[in-house]
Amino acid sequence: MPVATPFVAEIAKCPISNRPRHQPWVSVIPELSPGRGERIRMGDKLFRLVCRPSGADPRICLIPRLTPWAIALRLSEANANGRRTTRRGLTGTLLVAVLMLASNRLHAQDPFEIQIYEYPTVPKGMWNLETHLNYVAEGTKSFEGSVAPTNSQSHVTFELTRGLTEHFELAGYLVLAHRAGHGPEYVSWRVRPRLSLPQSWRLPLDVSISTEVGFPRQLYDENATTLEIRPILEKTVGRFQLDFNPAIGRALRGPGTKEGWDFEPGARFAYALTRRFEPSLEYYGAIGPLGNVLPTNQQVHQFFPGGDLKIGENIVWNFGVGIGLTHAGNRLVYKARIGILFGRKQN
Repeated sequence: MPVATPFVAEIAKCPISNRPRHQPWVSVIPELSPGRGERIRMGDKLFRLVCRPSGADPRICLIPRLTPWAIALRLSEANANGRRTTRRGLTGTLLVAVLMLASNRLHAQDPFEIQIYEYPTVPKGMWNLETHLNYVAEGTKSFEGSVAPTNSQSHVTFELTRGLTEHFELAGYLVLAHRAGHGPEYVSWRVRPRLSLPQSWRLPLDVSISTEVGFPRQLYDENATTLEIRPILEKTVGRFQLDFNPAIGRALRGPGTKEGWDFEPGARFAYALTRRFEPSLEYYGAIGPLGNVLPTNQQVHQFFPGGDLKIGENIVWNFGVGIGLTHAGNRLVYKARIGILFGRKQN
């Protein structure tokens, strides 16, 4: 989950307080889209903040945020010729830096495995090979920290799952990608155990829980090790089926380790139209850190109309077209998944 790019602006001949964190004449006016920068008002003048280029003045002093999507501002006390300038002596141009806190990061639903988990685990003794094929037709268009833009990316993920008991499975992933102008690239590998609660317990909902640990490259995720915990809640009434995945995730190793848990809910509503075809509507969200929800325009809300087509007894093709409702994350995604169940079921 990439870091938001810092913004800077040039402010000429501004008075400097000895307490730069407490400038009563500084206020922030957020824009609807972070891509167009931010505006700040200083006294009776309005300034626009733009993306800070690499190699900008290293004397810029960055501090954590004040409130979500309000910008953290601090005027750097510039050094000139190796000595600190004073309020009276400062007549040159100052740089104002903006740094989003972890809660202002651009969170996004996993673009490699776009799937709402259903309750059943793979039967004991059998294997399930799923191949995820996704294409981001409209995504991010610039690097965000170390993370490459997602626009025009193609993704291939191989997921092999083994049913170890009637209620426990173990899966491994190989994640690959292709960026425009580049060849095929390795993204990460993942491991995922999952446990389902027996239906004989007669719970009001069918329940299973998945735990996934990922080891992505820095080009695709700033954190070297990630953890996701995904409860799966399912209810079937007649031909209708509803699945809810209130997933939470965090970094285990990398710059995001102190940022806590992110909430990324998902849901699927399906209808068994025939024995072989289930039209469905899937939802994927990224709301932000638990206890510090992001403003609406920074959240990810994606809807995937699509369906599941049963090609053979043990072969299922899932497909969908994803539409993002905000400017955060990917706005148009095509996805497909082919699942093949094989092996001999054990009692």
